Amino acid sequence: MKKNNLKTGLVYLVGAGPGDPDLLTLKGQKVLQEADVVIYDYLANPFLLRHLKKGAKQLYVGKEGSQHTLEQGEINSLIVKWARQGKMVVRLKGGDPFVFGRGGEEAEVLAARGVPFKIVPGITSAIAAPAYAGIPVTHRSATSTLAIVTGHLQESGDTIDWEALSKMGTVVLLMGLGTLEENMRRLIAAGRDPKTPVAVIRWGTRNDQQVVVGTLKDIFTKVCEAGLKPPVVTVVGDVVDLRKKISWFEKRPLFGRKILVTRSREQASELSKLLSDQGANAIEFPTIEIKPPQSFQPLDRAIRHLKEYEWLIFTSVNGVEAFFERLFFLKRDLRDFAGLSIAAIGPATAKAVEGYHLKVELVADEYKAEGLVRSLAKNKIKGTKFLIPRAAEARPVLVQELKRLGAKVDEVAAYQTVRPTSRRKELVQLLKGEKIDLITFASSSTVCNFMEILGKENRSLLKRIPIASIGPITTKTARELSLKVTIEPKKFTIPHLVGEIVRWCKAPVESVISKVAVPRKP
Repeated sequence: MKKNNLKTGLVYLVGAGPGDPDLLTLKGQKVLQEADVVIYDYLANPFLLRHLKKGAKQLYVGKEGSQHTLEQGEINSLIVKWARQGKMVVRLKGGDPFVFGRGGEEAEVLAARGVPFKIVPGITSAIAAPAYAGIPVTHRSATSTLAIVTGHLQESGDTIDWEALSKMGTVVLLMGLGTLEENMRRLIAAGRDPKTPVAVIRWGTRNDQQVVVGTLKDIFTKVCEAGLKPPVVTVVGDVVDLRKKISWFEKRPLFGRKILVTRSREQASELSKLLSDQGANAIEFPTIEIKPPQSFQPLDRAIRHLKEYEWLIFTSVNGVEAFFERLFFLKRDLRDFAGLSIAAIGPATAKAVEGYHLKVELVADEYKAEGLVRSLAKNKIKGTKFLIPRAAEARPVLVQELKRLGAKVDEVAAYQTVRPTSRRKELVQLLKGEKIDLITFASSSTVCNFMEILGKENRSLLKRIPIASIGPITTKTARELSLKVTIEPKKFTIPHLVGEIVRWCKAPVESVISKVAVPRKP
């Protein structure tokens, strides 16, 4: 028999939380960052996969209703298989792995097969979904008893003691939309008052959360009228009435709005997070990809001769990250910056530089090339030597103006932006099916690539969708492509863009449209 020299790895059974990616535990995030293989479910928010290191394998084994990617036995075998190859495996499960998540069954299999494992609990939707709906599952004036049961009668074998359950102050049923009518009927038959308040919560804690409130007697009819679909959490009890007073999640200014984010995947997280924090459902459709330059030779040469320059100018966060990644690759360090002044086009870019423990001497008073030139012109320009590492496709204005003022300028490509492989069908389906409320553009390249991907024949899909532009350069590009820009902030940063979107959503439509794309004075 051939000897197996492979060392058995380690499996983490991790609770992904109820849906809001910010509700992942710190330990859950840590093990995701270290994982070699992640085996995840339908209820685990895909945003959590951003924590993975490069090269980590992602395996989807979701179960949507009766549709199973893999049966449970096959999932068990998959976990064991990867662990026996010496990998660190994360089994990522919605909510908590031990609350109707079959985590106990998977742990039994791992124990029986001698595979080392650890458990990382997660926040269960049984308490989180009601909390985000403004419903505390216990309350001193309402009840101090709580029962959590599966709503799937077939899974429980209907061994539930309905009479005992009917006496509990709060009853939370996980899933079971298909058996909702039968579950409500059984609670009434067991003695619960038909007028008992009930809430059914779909996608609790997510920005597309839906809540339907009724009573044991009429909740099924109301859910059908609302067209609710799985997954849901059902809450039965007087605590449901507290939602009238303490509902909070759905009161955020952008709640329920579907906003398309077109930035590169590397950049999208900041905009998506800020929109999400205001309640929006940020849908990412990257229209640019950040790639290394065609050749590193010019950048490498500039880095090796960094001490020959007097000013180093950064025009984007991407430029900062690409520059320092290459600097450290060449085994250089911060000593090379001695005597060098640094300028940044805006506060986000300056913050990225400061993250490397360097001081930024100058930030443009207006966050575009023209503003940067004006700010630099207050210093000695003639004869001064500048280095500008930036995108290969950057606007020529900055370099042209500095040279016109007598500066010596070396412009080198630190990265390039490219249009992703055509995803026209996906984009058309998105615009047709998702009822997008707003499209955001944070650069001219995102506008051009978006329109190229969409195709001229599909431009009519944009007629009724407002456009938000980060600044006048992007707005000009959008208008040249016949797009009507509705929102433009007075300061050209992502936080200001989100702030303007929030103000627009709160303001009467007529007053906003009358100021279309006209930047206001500070």
